Amino acid sequence: MSPLRLGYGTNGLTDLRLEDALRLLADLGYDGVGLTLDHMHLDPLAPDLAARTRHVARQLHRLGLAVTVETGARYVLDPRRKHGPSLLDDDPDARWARVRLLIRSVRVAADLGAHAVHCFSGPRPAGLDQDTAWKRLADALGPVLDAAEDTGVPLAVEPEPGHLLATLTDFHRLRTELGDPEPLGLTLDIGHCQCLEPLPPADCVRAAAPWLRHVQIEDMRRGVHEHLPFGDGEIDFPPVLDALAATGYQGLTVVELPRHSHAGPELAAQSMRFLRNGGTR
Repeated sequence: MSPLRLGYGTNGLTDLRLEDALRLLADLGYDGVGLTLDHMHLDPLAPDLAARTRHVARQLHRLGLAVTVETGARYVLDPRRKHGPSLLDDDPDARWARVRLLIRSVRVAADLGAHAVHCFSGPRPAGLDQDTAWKRLADALGPVLDAAEDTGVPLAVEPEPGHLLATLTDFHRLRTELGDPEPLGLTLDIGHCQCLEPLPPADCVRAAAPWLRHVQIEDMRRGVHEHLPFGDGEIDFPPVLDALAATGYQGLTVVELPRHSHAGPELAAQSMRFLRNGGTR
């Protein structure tokens, strides 16, 4: 069994400067970071991105932190529409704005030495039929997967409650639509498994193992999409952590608490203690 490499998501540390967040995580003993590209943390749309990326890469190297690039910033493209525009937007120019952001994120990830780039589909627009939505998603991801292949950084698509691609079954439909391309992998969010998958989270880990490129972890309750600190939900974590270790997965397992930034430093410390203790208090 392989020991897990633990990380913490910067979307749960948005009250900290990025440099302070990275030093905090290194001091707490984390192996890496889930870096959400956003206006406060390595803004992907601001000037001098290449120089700023090199600066972050040097800091990650000095601190000994691995990195996954995450692309779930809420308002980075549209200040009025959460996660908008998406890969499924009715406006083709809006869809292309998201595609361009993902391609840029792949290139940033390559420059950082990241082991994956995370993304999700977005919700299906009202009035758009399922088959057209899946074709739209596959078409939009084509150029992103080309960039992933060119850079050698896999794209890890996340099943997200309320989105077109919401479950592991949906991920496999996307694989089929795209012809199972080599750069396409999976982000598995353990809380989302508890929220809506038919299998228990540990079984989801085993079922997803061949495609795992990134893992997010937090507590959650059945049927409620709310990311919770460990112990505040319903997940039995020791079997989940054992299943992850047994897969031989070598990427980061990143704590995902995007609504708890106000208590980020404390929760980062608590989460590390919980996970290093095998998922028990």
